[in-house]
Amino acid sequence: MLQPKYLYVAFILGVIGFQIALTLGAPWGQFTQGGIYPGVLPLPGRIVAATSIIVLTGMALAMLSASGSWPHWPRWTGWVALLLQATTTTLNWITPSEAERWLWGPITSVMLGLALIILLIRRS
Repeated sequence: MLQPKYLYVAFILGVIGFQIALTLGAPWGQFTQGGIYPGVLPLPGRIVAATSIIVLTGMALAMLSASGSWPHWPRWTGWVALLLQATTTTLNWITPSEAERWLWGPITSVMLGLALIILLIRRS
């Protein structure tokens, strides 16, 4: 069975792939940023997607560290990542975009559960 830290990172990599596609012009605007730009995101939306890649990478590294793995950041960084994950999950469930809500709500909820497991059970 895969350890929670690896499942969390796998989910993050999937989300990063989505953000890369948005940055490069994938017409998936209805699934992100409140769905206000169906189709290809305008430049400011693409910049937000590109910035998300950096934040998501930090969250993945923080969770790996919280589990006792490389890059061995302080454990509190995992709690910051958990806070960001909880915020993301909440925003995905309350977004006005139905497409975004039903795609990302469940995915980010699973990620939130995995983050909790990682932080509450050090041997993940």
